[in-house]
Amino acid sequence: MAVYVASACALLAISEVDKIGTNGVTSSKPKRVRRKVGDILRIDLGSGQHAYAQVASEPLIVFFDGVFTKDVAIEEIPTLPVVFTLGVFRYAVTKGVWPVIASQPLTPENAQEPFFFRQDIINGRLFLYHSTFADQNFERPASLAECTGLECVAVWEPEHVVDRLRDHAAGRPNRWAEALKIDTALLTSPSRA
Repeated sequence: MAVYVASACALLAISEVDKIGTNGVTSSKPKRVRRKVGDILRIDLGSGQHAYAQVASEPLIVFFDGVFTKDVAIEEIPTLPVVFTLGVFRYAVTKGVWPVIASQPLTPENAQEPFFFRQDIINGRLFLYHSTFADQNFERPASLAECTGLECVAVWEPEHVVDRLRDHAAGRPNRWAEALKIDTALLTSPSRA
């Protein structure tokens, strides 16, 4: 229930009430976490397994290869092999979907912003997406060769990333990643020239 109050004093009082439930007991509502570059995340994959990731520049998160049943030493996590770097909705961190377990500096390689591709769904044209093209709406026209092997620019839901990590560990294709691949039929269609 929203309460609108005209006075700053009343707002302070209401914010204090938010911390205490109507029965006088402190609320167990989880605190919002600030998203900070370098934060290390523990991602629950179910069945007693987890993976690790590290927060990079907004909205990117670096995901490390491996599925673990035991904790890895914090200082070792940023040096694990990277499986992919994706844009992820910020609530995955701020609402504690993936808990922050520590903070470590990003390695120089992981601190670099990766290039992404975008494909126009109407005409099939490909574009590279990167901050170096900020003066061009963050993208420039690109060839298939330039885009091959790159991630599609997208912001992922946390549960889709979990699916992708599980599929990667099992050695099977991921439906979300497959849906974002370059559609070569759009490139070769004569009506799209």
